[in-house]
Amino acid sequence: MVRRQIRRQILALAVPIAISNLLERAVNIIDIFLVGGLGAPSIAAVGLAQLMVFFVMSLIQGVTLGTLVVVAQLWGANKREEAAQTAYQSVILGVTLAAVFSLMGIALGRQGSLLLGAEGEVVSIADGYLLLIFSFFVFAVLVSILSAILQGTGDTRTPMLAILMINVLHVVIAYPLIYGRLGFPQIGVKGAALAIGLSELAGAIFLLVKAAQKGLIAPSFKPELTRSVLWVGFPISLDRILQNLGQILYAKAVLLYGTIAYAAHQVGLAIEALSFMPGAGFAIAAATAVGQSLGANNLAQAKIENYEANRLAVIVMTGMGLVFFFFPYLLLRAFTSDPEVIRLGSLFLKIVAVMQIPLALTMVLSGSLKGAGDTRYLVLVTLAGMWVVRLPIAFILAMVLHMGIAFIWGVMVVDWVVRMAVVLARYRSERWQEIRIVQ
Repeated sequence: MVRRQIRRQILALAVPIAISNLLERAVNIIDIFLVGGLGAPSIAAVGLAQLMVFFVMSLIQGVTLGTLVVVAQLWGANKREEAAQTAYQSVILGVTLAAVFSLMGIALGRQGSLLLGAEGEVVSIADGYLLLIFSFFVFAVLVSILSAILQGTGDTRTPMLAILMINVLHVVIAYPLIYGRLGFPQIGVKGAALAIGLSELAGAIFLLVKAAQKGLIAPSFKPELTRSVLWVGFPISLDRILQNLGQILYAKAVLLYGTIAYAAHQVGLAIEALSFMPGAGFAIAAATAVGQSLGANNLAQAKIENYEANRLAVIVMTGMGLVFFFFPYLLLRAFTSDPEVIRLGSLFLKIVAVMQIPLALTMVLSGSLKGAGDTRYLVLVTLAGMWVVRLPIAFILAMVLHMGIAFIWGVMVVDWVVRMAVVLARYRSERWQEIRIVQ
């Protein structure tokens, strides 16, 4: 009976979060889908630009997830006023960091594309896209932090509604601007970026109003609250930096095989989000539930919540893996008509289908450790998978042994199996139970 109740609780948290994550990722997927008619260079440019934006967002994710964990534990401990004060200080911190990183992104975006070895046309297209994305970057950060605040209190529905609104506005604004419909000027890829910025502005306003109405933003200047957020969040930022920097270097290995291969890689990643985002939803649900239970000093319930979140994630992601393996053409055809992109993309999807179970377990176990505040160990997990396994093997296969692209993509499977083993060992050690964030 207890397990059934906890399972329902996890689903109640995870489903809106999964939908929110899927919709959030859908903004980027839709951009690739909408610019697909402009050709492979535009697809590659948007994918490349998004990779750099993800890297910059990783610098903010420490504040985002640190806020979620601290708010969740304070909420579980029934310290509501301190939770609201933490939320206020996190918003201020996030906006300040966003302003700094926006300027950096605008100044260095073109150099990033060149560093990755992109071709001239791809660099030019990506540069225009990045200029607009970083001009509105503060609103993306606000959406992320305000969503984390609400999720930490157990309200996962409001962030879902915000992301849904962002997606609808994005499509309504983007299509006419990209292709010059309904009397709007045709500005191509820049139209997709402008649509993201305007829709995230609306989403940030919506979430800020909702958080204020719920009394979740209480002005305060208590350094110890921000220190708690940073204590939990800094390792998460470092982990995300290492992961996204690794992804950028990994993309450089893929780019060695040409624009078509990279376009297939980006379209494949967009489709894989159909499983990755629900998995991320269960991971955040685990972080929220485990954090609240530990805040209430209920260790037994935290363990059951971790188990149920893992179980549900494996079921969902295994199902999606079967779809990727047996029906890749149908999925890819929705994004592009280029036969070479479809051929290579089908190979990519069959490979990522194999890694769905280790990916699910790694994500949810990591989410549970985050909920406990055990974020430093997760840096070692990323180092083991990305930097010890994936990157060295990928570049050896590509530059020394000159193996085909299938082998480069296959290294991802090995990466996630290693991570699964490392994070599972940490969870079973039970050292995460000794960590105290909220006293």
